[in-house]
Amino acid sequence: MLNLGISIDRNNIKESYFATIQQAQDASQAHRDEGYTFHILEKGKVVIEIDFKTYKVSAPAVVYLHPDQVHRVLHIDDIIVSSLSINSENLNTEYLNILEELNTTVPFILEKQAFSVISSSFALCLNFYRERNNKLFYPLLRDSCNTLIAYLLSQFLNVARPDETFSRFEKVTKAFRKLLERNYINLKRPNQYASLLHISTPYLNDCIKSSTGYSVSYLIQERIILEAKRLLYHTDKSVKEIAFALGYADYPYFSRLFSKVTGISAITFRNRNHD
Repeated sequence: MLNLGISIDRNNIKESYFATIQQAQDASQAHRDEGYTFHILEKGKVVIEIDFKTYKVSAPAVVYLHPDQVHRVLHIDDIIVSSLSINSENLNTEYLNILEELNTTVPFILEKQAFSVISSSFALCLNFYRERNNKLFYPLLRDSCNTLIAYLLSQFLNVARPDETFSRFEKVTKAFRKLLERNYINLKRPNQYASLLHISTPYLNDCIKSSTGYSVSYLIQERIILEAKRLLYHTDKSVKEIAFALGYADYPYFSRLFSKVTGISAITFRNRNHD
């Protein structure tokens, strides 16, 4: 993925080639992707395991993968696939909220008209992705990708299952994510969210762990650091000012938290992304 946080590509993969790389690189190993990933299957068939469930997908179709989801490809049958991966910083906030609410969605077949619109939109994104020397390269790429994602979301919402079919754990996780989005600046402890949801803190952790594989504390910290990254990238505020803006009077603590979560200091992050 580019250091901009967007990766886009179109590949034609033969079954024989997949078998070769599977042996050489252990391509079937289960893993998580860093970004919100959309695979548009234009031709062929694929068998993919997502969160321990196996799906047989035939073109034309879309496979969406949330960063929380563990997945692996088990088999392909001469496919053409267009893929887009985008991180949180580059996603329109409204689209990010929808994706967090959806969290997971089953791969689904595209109608002819929808597939035509998606293919055309993806081709535009891919063209912008290849125009690295364009002075407006980044905004063209980011905005075109968000337009494509908006259309994909409209298709997802047409087939999304109603709330009553979600498990109790998934419903709690969905409610928690909504609360987190509204309160991460002021509420930073799991017990505060558990109280708002009228459940115990251990039960909240069980729900979140079951649905995402992560703890409540981890998701709270990830959301705070996401906003810190946005402020570091898009504003000239000092790290101390950003700490205060995110509800941390203890600036050294915030600096340690940022380094712990990202593996680098806030200053290093800003310098790397402003080169």
